[in-house]
Amino acid sequence: MQRIVSRTRLRAGQESAYEEAHAAIPPELVDRLRGAGVSNWSIWRDGRDLVHLIEVEDYRAMRRSLADDPVNAAWQDVINPLLEADDDYSGSDDGIPLVWTLEGQA
Repeated sequence: MQRIVSRTRLRAGQESAYEEAHAAIPPELVDRLRGAGVSNWSIWRDGRDLVHLIEVEDYRAMRRSLADDPVNAAWQDVINPLLEADDDYSGSDDGIPLVWTLEGQA
């Protein structure tokens, strides 16, 4: 299981809309995320900055499987206008590099 941290940034004034969209994501999207190996996805917001913690079997495989998924595409059509930069699920993103963990040192 991988734990991936990533960041995104909201467009100015989109904080409430983003939180409203995430009050309950579509059940079909939950099914697609689970099917792509996601066990949990948490999002924190600090002003316009978003921090995502994704717990997933294989992050790159998850992104590949969702890249052309119509349910995910519909969700991105809702979310991307709220963000400063769209995520089209292409490329070889690995999230933010891990520097240190207490667990890893102990």
